[in-house]
Amino acid sequence: MTAPEALTAFTALFVIIDPIGLVPIFIALTAGMDARHRRAIALRACAVATALLIVFTLAGESLLAFVGISMPAFRIAGGILLFLTALDMLFERRSQRREGQAESHPEDPSVFPLALPLIAGPGAITTMILLTDGADTVGTVSAIGVMLAVIAVVLILFQLAAPLERLLGPTGINVVTRLLGMLLAALSVQFVLDGISDLPGW
Repeated sequence: MTAPEALTAFTALFVIIDPIGLVPIFIALTAGMDARHRRAIALRACAVATALLIVFTLAGESLLAFVGISMPAFRIAGGILLFLTALDMLFERRSQRREGQAESHPEDPSVFPLALPLIAGPGAITTMILLTDGADTVGTVSAIGVMLAVIAVVLILFQLAAPLERLLGPTGINVVTRLLGMLLAALSVQFVLDGISDLPGW
């Protein structure tokens, strides 16, 4: 994976996982907890999400082949899914859905809803499979490395959740989410175009 490809992969995963958008959700899920307990939940959530994404990265394409789904078809479907996610970000539906998931969290929210589906959600899983489509071992390892970098950003922001929320404020988080939504929309269209170009006869 070249440097530009790694940057594109990082951008796609960063936009999909949306670490900044997760900050207020993490605060809501860990309200009233001390710093040590919050840190443990953040570490556990990121570890579980990482394991899930690695499993789907390594076995996702084989699973698709087993059920008879071609990669061009999956790439087009993945692009459409990511575009719908971008629309949710642009029109605030994603934040509302996440807040709804936070309201019904268990006492320990590290696995659900933090790790799954907020960090390692369908969009992130789809993106990892698409990024490693046809990649050799080096490319797959590079994609996993990029994913680990994004998860590291999530962990850092979780540790800085309270001051970061005060710094950005509701308006700042809203602006950042919409900018990321626009970028994700463009990336999703590119996935669809790539899928169409890979179809037989194109």
